[in-house]
Amino acid sequence: MTKKELSEKLSAEFGSTKAEAERMINYVFDEISNALVKKEEVAIAGFGKFVTAERAAREGVNPATGAKIKIAATTVAKFKVAKQLKEAVAK
Repeated sequence: MTKKELSEKLSAEFGSTKAEAERMINYVFDEISNALVKKEEVAIAGFGKFVTAERAAREGVNPATGAKIKIAATTVAKFKVAKQLKEAVAK
């Protein structure tokens, strides 16, 4: 499902315009993104948790040349699926 399809479903369900629905979706995604930038956890009951994790610096290998390269430390976003969603998908 795309963001456009989601906004269409949201507008149909709640009787709003597609533009209003898209603004609502964008607001939710922006708030999740802003929280992750601040390294805050976003927990949505029954759905899952968005968290940040630190990835340590490490040495890698360029597959084309075989040369060793240094990969810098970084912060990444992760999603942990809630038990309810995991069970629903597994059915």
